[in-house]
Amino acid sequence: MPEFTLAPLPYPHDALEPYIDKQTMEIHHGKHHAAYVTNLNAALKDHADLQNKSIEEILRGIASVPEAIRTAVRNNGGGHFNHNLFWEIMRPGGAKAPSGALADAINGAFGNLDNLVAAVTDAGMKRFGSGWSWLVVDSAGKLLVLSTPNQDCPLMDKQVPILGVDVWEHAYYLKYQNRRADYLKAWWNTVNWDEVAKRFAAAK
Repeated sequence: MPEFTLAPLPYPHDALEPYIDKQTMEIHHGKHHAAYVTNLNAALKDHADLQNKSIEEILRGIASVPEAIRTAVRNNGGGHFNHNLFWEIMRPGGAKAPSGALADAINGAFGNLDNLVAAVTDAGMKRFGSGWSWLVVDSAGKLLVLSTPNQDCPLMDKQVPILGVDVWEHAYYLKYQNRRADYLKAWWNTVNWDEVAKRFAAAK
């Protein structure tokens, strides 16, 4: 049967230091993300129709996933998709600011990049417990900032995430302990705006 797999990180584990440490990346990718993939495959093992869909298709249609496995697919499928996006929108030495159509859209929706950063950071700070803060493209093609609990994904609400920051404690606790604000401030140094722009263009 087709199975979802854990792709290798697109850069070395220590590539995002000093902002995200090597040990956090090793555990976050190799243990947490790996477990989501294992558990997703286990949930889907008797559902060939779902195994043949992409993770995006599954999450967009989460309401039609059989109830017996829906929570497992929501949590682990969301965790798999969310983390794939997270690894890909970070990189050492990526473009430090958006340009072109993405920059124009950010300026139109938020006024400037600083306001967007503040909005995403604020959403991440206000997420009680575990979850994510997102920049998404809605069904009308507009940019919105929102946050989701746990491993819920904006695709479940017909929105396309183009940037997301993980605010589960496992994403930052080894280095930042309870200082989520320090982690979020540092995290913006890792964003690869070229990849975010590519996702924006595809979402449009």
